[in-house]
Amino acid sequence: MGNTLGLAPMGALPRRSPRREEPLPNPGSFDELHRLCKDVFPAQMEGVKLVVNKVLSSHFQVAHTVHMSALGLPGYHLHAAYAGDWQLSPTEVFPTVVGDMDSSGSLNAQVLLLLAERLRAKAVFQTQQAKFLTWQFDGEYRGDDYTATLTLGNPDLIGESVIMVAHFLQSLTHRLVLGGELVYHRRPGEEGAILTLAGKYSALHWVATLNVGSGGAHASYYHRANEQVQVGVEFEANTRLQDTTFSFGYHLTLPQANMMFRGLVDSNWCVGAVLEKKMPPLPVTLALGAFLNHWRNRFHCGFSITVG
Repeated sequence: MGNTLGLAPMGALPRRSPRREEPLPNPGSFDELHRLCKDVFPAQMEGVKLVVNKVLSSHFQVAHTVHMSALGLPGYHLHAAYAGDWQLSPTEVFPTVVGDMDSSGSLNAQVLLLLAERLRAKAVFQTQQAKFLTWQFDGEYRGDDYTATLTLGNPDLIGESVIMVAHFLQSLTHRLVLGGELVYHRRPGEEGAILTLAGKYSALHWVATLNVGSGGAHASYYHRANEQVQVGVEFEANTRLQDTTFSFGYHLTLPQANMMFRGLVDSNWCVGAVLEKKMPPLPVTLALGAFLNHWRNRFHCGFSITVG
């Protein structure tokens, strides 16, 4: 007798393929652990500043900055940047060369290279007129779910001095990242090392980060309430200076008015705010900032115009 019920044999039933887990993401760089929270806070402003940006080609752009302040002499900065053809993300282009020189001849320069698909290198140079102040070399390897970085600062073979920093971050889950930092310094008559452990937890609308070590602690919390409102909280403790600071910042965006507002208040009795206003269709951005330290009775404000 045939299969009158029309049922398929047991062996003919389709089998469910095992669920494939998504690979863990790369945790990024150690220096970017607190970036989301820090971007909420306003940057310090003082005096009057004029910035003119000029794009010369798809690879090269320059910026001219004139700054006048009551705290010092007027200054001029020439900023130049070159970006290559290899673009890994909207914010990463290789090779990249960035330089900034002021009217006294002091130079800050960075060179970013992509040596291989996962290996990146960076060189940083800083001079004060004709004297070298800082030279630093970084090497970063980005695996599928981890990042390892080694930095050499001011290496001097003759003077037997060097600063070496090693970073490592590992994604344990899609939300949790753990890692650490080891800072080693050596110079004649002095040698030491500082170990710091780090952790970061990322949820849908908030990110919590903590660094703890023998030198102190740094904790931050970032929360995105909606498309217009972002808040951030930071706590920093320094065991060497015996100092702790607590800061609260907020970022308000008004897209219909082309305005952006950032504010902060901290435990040192400081309050500050910066208001940015774009002026379409003109390529002009106006910024006005004011900061007040109630404890030291200090007040300073700033105004800037950015063209381009």
